[in-house]
Amino acid sequence: MKFVFAAIVALVALVAVTGFAAADRLPNATPENQLFSIDTVIDVTGAVDDKTTMSWVIAGPGAIPTGILGAGQTIADVTFKDAILTNGGKLAENKNFDFNSQNQLKGLYNIEQQKVLTYASTEGAHMVGEEEYTLSVAGNYATAADNIRCVFSQNHGGILPAFCNIVSAKSSLVNVNSAQISTKGQIRAVAETADVPAALNYQIAVTPDANSGSGFAEGTVSTVFAGSIMEARDGGKTNYYRNGEDTDDRGDGDYKTATWNKTAATNTWKDSTTVTGGIKTLQKAFAYQSGFQKLS
Repeated sequence: MKFVFAAIVALVALVAVTGFAAADRLPNATPENQLFSIDTVIDVTGAVDDKTTMSWVIAGPGAIPTGILGAGQTIADVTFKDAILTNGGKLAENKNFDFNSQNQLKGLYNIEQQKVLTYASTEGAHMVGEEEYTLSVAGNYATAADNIRCVFSQNHGGILPAFCNIVSAKSSLVNVNSAQISTKGQIRAVAETADVPAALNYQIAVTPDANSGSGFAEGTVSTVFAGSIMEARDGGKTNYYRNGEDTDDRGDGDYKTATWNKTAATNTWKDSTTVTGGIKTLQKAFAYQSGFQKLS
């Protein structure tokens, strides 16, 4: 008897706009703007080996550091890979990959890929594949501009805190004999102003091949969404101690210990799904963004 597994997961979303829980300041673009697109259309009965990979590191202001980040400096490290491999069978694939290194606004992205494929096994052939997006952003402290501050800032002239955040989205295909699969991924890693957040979005849908006649996709599909967040707090209101009492004026005494370089929040999370057998429906969607709030 054929094993039937139906899974529907509508949305996994993480949105952070506070300077306490996950707030990225993105590096800005270099003067040279790089744009390229890769479009792939495949319709074949036979073996297929199709791969796309990309690694992108950008820092600002200044060059990519060899050691500790300088004051006010941020760095974004992006990796992307997509691979499909078959040892036969019929594959129809349409894939579009776009890269734009210029500063992006909210709702726009530096990396975007969309893919739709249909696979049907012949003579015992099968398909394997993997798709992965990783966004890592880290930054040292910076002085807040007049129009930007952490939500918990005590004044406009506060210190934007240090941070080190990494998130990833990955899907894997193993021994797929029949399926229709669509995916979409987006990454934003550079921006001109601190109110534009870092972002990573990913969606995957697996449904039966309408021509198979079985009503089920067949194989093993896995997804893993994960993140690791480390955040400090901003410098807050300037306080001094005098005669053992906390005062608001600039009297003699010791300056209050800064918090912009002290870990104030950690958050590690992981979401994983694996389905095997006859798959009627599998849908997973992940949306992440991290940034500071702009004052009105």
